Amino acid sequence: MKNKNDNLEKTAEVLKVMAHPVRLKIIKNLIDNGPCNVGSLQEKFNIPQPTVSSHLGKLKRAGVLNSDRNGTEIYYKVDSKFILSLAEAIFN
Repeated sequence: MKNKNDNLEKTAEVLKVMAHPVRLKIIKNLIDNGPCNVGSLQEKFNIPQPTVSSHLGKLKRAGVLNSDRNGTEIYYKVDSKFILSLAEAIFN
């Protein structure tokens, strides 16, 4: 039973982090368009770069996003099957 409760707690934490309009937009954009860097997301949503970076950091720490470095650029992506299934339920 403890393992099931641990999974529920983890899911609740992920949902809390995802439950922000800007973060949902970021997740949907990354799923629909593939990996993006901070600058691309900042231009797309017309919000300050530090705000985008803050949201990306929270999503990454929660395990919603992964990232790859290409030189000085960091590209964020959604590649967790769990997150993709959650997103499908949310966005459809």
